[in-house]
Amino acid sequence: MNIQQMMKQAQALQSKVAALQEELKGREQMGVSAGGKVKVTMNGANEVVSIAIDPDVVRPDEADLLEDLLLAACRDARGKVSRMVEEEMKRVTGGMGLPPGLF
Repeated sequence: MNIQQMMKQAQALQSKVAALQEELKGREQMGVSAGGKVKVTMNGANEVVSIAIDPDVVRPDEADLLEDLLLAACRDARGKVSRMVEEEMKRVTGGMGLPPGLF
């Protein structure tokens, strides 16, 4: 394989990855905690797009508990988004085993 062919393939792959990244911005994953009473929704760009909190868990004297529940829901959502992105990148790159963050 010559270098020009490799460069064309790399450019095509880069275009596919860029298109996928744009598509993933529109896809969302929801993280939950407290049995679904706290929900955090993130898009494929790891941006929090919404937070929903059941009024039952809002108690002024337990603010630290609510903070912990929000953190847990955020971590759950981030993990789901990471898995979604990883699966889609493998699909686009054909399982080339590229290091994370390359594109």
